[in-house]
Amino acid sequence: IQRRHQKVLEEAPSPALDPELRARMSDAAVAFARAIGYESAGTAEFVLEGRDFWFLELNARIQVEHPVTELVTGIDIVREQLRIASGEALSFQVTDCYLRGHAVEVRLYAEDPRSFLPQAGRLERLRLPEGIRVDSGVREGDEIGTAYDPMIAKLIAAGDTREEALERLTQALRGTEIGGVTTNLPFLRWLVAHPLVRAGR
Repeated sequence: IQRRHQKVLEEAPSPALDPELRARMSDAAVAFARAIGYESAGTAEFVLEGRDFWFLELNARIQVEHPVTELVTGIDIVREQLRIASGEALSFQVTDCYLRGHAVEVRLYAEDPRSFLPQAGRLERLRLPEGIRVDSGVREGDEIGTAYDPMIAKLIAAGDTREEALERLTQALRGTEIGGVTTNLPFLRWLVAHPLVRAGR
C-alpha cells in the first residue's frame, strides 16, 4: 500500500498472488536476472493487472521491505548478499527455499497523517513494541529533521496466517508511543484495521 508513490505497508506473500501466478512471476524474475548476468541480491518489480504482469524494474539493492521476505523464507538476505560479494556460495540450497507463514511491515514516519508531509522535531518519547521485529536507527532524544528520509522505524509482524500477522501488528501499533514529533502512527493504526486491507483487497 502506497501514498505519494512511496510504500507504507508491505506484506509477504502477497494476497494478490496465488501459487501459480507467484511461480510465473518468480520464473520471469530469475530469467531476467540470468539474461543480464546479475549476481547479487535484488528485487524484480512487476505491474500486475488481473493475471497478467509486466516487468517494471530491477532494484539492484536490498529494498526497505526486505524484512517481510526474510521472515517468510528464514533467509538473512543481507548476510547472503555479503556472501555473494565475497565470492562465497549461498548458505542454503535455492531448491529448499519456500514460504512459511505471513509477514506484514509498516513504515513509521515523522509525517503529518493527513497530508503525508514530512515533520521535524525531537523524539521526546519513543516506545517501540516488543514481540515483533523492529528495525530503527533512532533513539529517544534524537532530532528528526527534514533533510533526510523521515522514517523512524519499520515494524514487522509475522504469523502462521495473514490474519495472525495483522493482529500481531495491530497489537504492536497499540503499544507504540511517540511524543515530540507528529507521526503517521494514527494512520497506520487505521490502515491495518481497515476492512479492505484485512480482506486483502
